[in-house]
Amino acid sequence: MSDQSTLQSQSDTLLNPESKSDDAAFNFFRRLWIVVILGGLYFVMFQPELVKLVKRWNHPSEAHGYLIPLFSLYFLYLQRAEIKAMVCKPALTGLFLMLLSLWGYFCFSRLSWAYPRQVVMVSFLGGLVLYMGGWKMARIAWLPVIFLLFSMPLPARLHTAMTMPMREMASTVATIVLNCFPDVHLVAENVVIRGNYGIEPVNLNVADACSGMRLLRTFVALGVAMAYLEARPVMHRIVLLISTVPIAIGCNMLRVIITGMIHMFMGAEYATGTLHTWLGFITLAIAFILYGLLTWIINNLFVDEDDGEQDSAILKVGGAS
Repeated sequence: MSDQSTLQSQSDTLLNPESKSDDAAFNFFRRLWIVVILGGLYFVMFQPELVKLVKRWNHPSEAHGYLIPLFSLYFLYLQRAEIKAMVCKPALTGLFLMLLSLWGYFCFSRLSWAYPRQVVMVSFLGGLVLYMGGWKMARIAWLPVIFLLFSMPLPARLHTAMTMPMREMASTVATIVLNCFPDVHLVAENVVIRGNYGIEPVNLNVADACSGMRLLRTFVALGVAMAYLEARPVMHRIVLLISTVPIAIGCNMLRVIITGMIHMFMGAEYATGTLHTWLGFITLAIAFILYGLLTWIINNLFVDEDDGEQDSAILKVGGAS
């Protein structure tokens, strides 16, 4: 009986080939409308927080926030074939996570805690994906959803706790390097570099903008993206991710050192303004070059053992023939 029904469906498809394309188009537009409706409801529920978040992205130190959602969508786009062929089975665990996120959003709003409100927006989105698509969809979408956290500014207290040691480190290293020049006598006092160059007094403050936190956050997000985009051994992914920290911190120290040199040898007026801004872009470019070089080294100098065994097997077969 099943064979007859299969033959019947195949014959129907051959007799009416447009029906299959019509069903595919219907499913596409149905999914599109579901996404539009759920996206609209999501915006309505979290509209005040989303507006505040976009305003924060207009600040130069948070401008990378505009790129993070695009990367998340691109991650999903790469998995489009698997998503299209997937049979979704809703999971009630997602509904529980959505309700828990809404309750947390209400509580954090009453307490005026900004960052936890942004976090529960992401957890609500994760619950929505889990509820609508099930665990199979969650297995694909978990990283694109969590990746959205990189677009959210850190709490002020945590930001200060992280940037202060980085500013102190940058001032200490810059003082050591600058003291190697003749007639330079500098001392690092927390985040301030004091002393003199010859008879000229020197007073440099490693400001919060020069702490390197912006570069660090950008590069950690880049490391996660690079580790996700290409098929690599786990150890290679870990190396790429961990390497973002010393590259970002080192390039920021280079920026502080060059700023100090400009301040002493060219004049304090040249160490601020347009030249200082361009110096930030240059150090960012250097950081990207260093990271790209590291990626090239990992791709070309480290060969997986399985690949080596396959190559040797191919050589043996070729020699035998």
